[in-house]
Amino acid sequence: MEKKKVEGENNKGNGGVRLVRSMSLNKLVMVKADLLQMKHTRSYSDLNNHIECIKAETSVKNFIASHYSSLPRLKLLVLAATILMLLLTAFFLEFMTLTHSTVRLSLSQFRYSNNYTHDGDFLPPSERVYQSNGYLMVWSNGGLNQMRAGISDMVTIARYLNLTFIVPELDNTSFWKDRSHFEDIFDVDYFIQSLRDEVQILKELPPDLKQRVETRFVYTMPPRSWSDMSYYYDVILPRVKRHGVVRFIRTDGRIANNGVPEEVQKLRCRVNYKALRFTPSIEQAGKKIVRVLRKKGPFLALHLRYEMDVLSFSGCYEGCNETEMDQLTKMRYACPWWKEKEINSKYRRQIGLCPLTPEETALTLRALDIDPKMQIYIAAGDTYGGERRMAPLRKAFPNLVKKETLLKPSDLEPFQNFSNRMAALDYIVSLESDIFVPTYSGNMAKVVEGHRRYLGFKTTITPNRLILVRLIDQYKNGKLSWEEFSKAVKVVHANRRGGPTVRTEFPRIPKLEDNFYTNPQECLPKMSSKSKKFSPSRP
Repeated sequence: MEKKKVEGENNKGNGGVRLVRSMSLNKLVMVKADLLQMKHTRSYSDLNNHIECIKAETSVKNFIASHYSSLPRLKLLVLAATILMLLLTAFFLEFMTLTHSTVRLSLSQFRYSNNYTHDGDFLPPSERVYQSNGYLMVWSNGGLNQMRAGISDMVTIARYLNLTFIVPELDNTSFWKDRSHFEDIFDVDYFIQSLRDEVQILKELPPDLKQRVETRFVYTMPPRSWSDMSYYYDVILPRVKRHGVVRFIRTDGRIANNGVPEEVQKLRCRVNYKALRFTPSIEQAGKKIVRVLRKKGPFLALHLRYEMDVLSFSGCYEGCNETEMDQLTKMRYACPWWKEKEINSKYRRQIGLCPLTPEETALTLRALDIDPKMQIYIAAGDTYGGERRMAPLRKAFPNLVKKETLLKPSDLEPFQNFSNRMAALDYIVSLESDIFVPTYSGNMAKVVEGHRRYLGFKTTITPNRLILVRLIDQYKNGKLSWEEFSKAVKVVHANRRGGPTVRTEFPRIPKLEDNFYTNPQECLPKMSSKSKKFSPSRP
């Protein structure tokens, strides 16, 4: 029996009609006319749409009845099933579109760029799932920044060989005798989680393999220096597959600077500049130093590498007395791992391979018109020769400060006697400085310069020591006036301020090239052909 009741529902003044599916088409048309007279526009629209659906449905039924009445029942069932499948497909596509939009909206409420929530909580990326070809262990040699660059390379190698990477062991046997472990310097959990979309990283080997390594044998080797990726695919990967675990005992300079796929270079950048974050305690102390400096205005971070280890191993004795030269020579000969023993100090200085002395540094900064009232933060250890050697620099720039004068002893206590942790504080301050000036092209100078380029080409003045020592000698000998000296120094350093340049290449002598981490150009904004500048020769 046909239902004759149409229920109206009002909600805040809006009329609504519940359509009864069994009502005849003629009756619905009459109801439609009544609604139009009563000006129930919303109900009228809904009812009108329903009537059109019934008309379309009636037309389909009439079409089937008139054209297929003679077909067997099986064909009619097939046709009905086909129509049903089409309708279900259309419904599914509409549902997926709606769901996708809802998911995107939902995520946008909780996340923003760089994998962080609005509350600052880190959201790790989705894990990359792959069949591991084995395990890579590394013993990272050198000081903080040499290890930092080496670890970035090792993670990249593990990723492209589809290996499982074990958190690195750090060099505890170098000159600095720092006994810190990886987790004492870097945020190990962040390191692992932030790279999980590229490579699986474990804090240690699985128990069975760990026991085997500790009690029997692990295949150990130094990878070849300055190698392209083909070396790792063709030589290293088969060895990992054969032994299951391979341990590298050197990590510095193991991937070529150039001739490497761009995606490999970009991962090296990501590891170095994103994943290798210092521990919270180091970050907090470093930022506290920056805040103290900022309260007094802009500051220059001076990586014054006039330290005992550099002078000894480089054989650079400029400004040293006989007793000091004898001490530095004995130290070099006492180190069995340092191969170069006999060094001509004067010649080495003339070819630009010695660190600038504090006096030479003062002359250079003055010639570059650095404000004498500017704060100069010494981002280095103890200056060899102490205050006697620092006097010319302090006279020219009285506002010399260092971490020991800016922080309370209690703030520094957790990092003292750990050279790499102290170096990490200097790294943070150097990144944040208005100007960074390294007096020697060591690993910190290279890595910080590249990191500052990555952060937006922040001003980094890299002294051209090859030319500077000649200009300084001419000025001191009276062959150049101060105005002539200052003008020449400015001209020499006009294009040595950390701006966009093209990395120099010497395929057969990679040590003469610009280091990748000094100028990671693949990770920087692309330069137009007009703005390209070739990096001046170093030093």
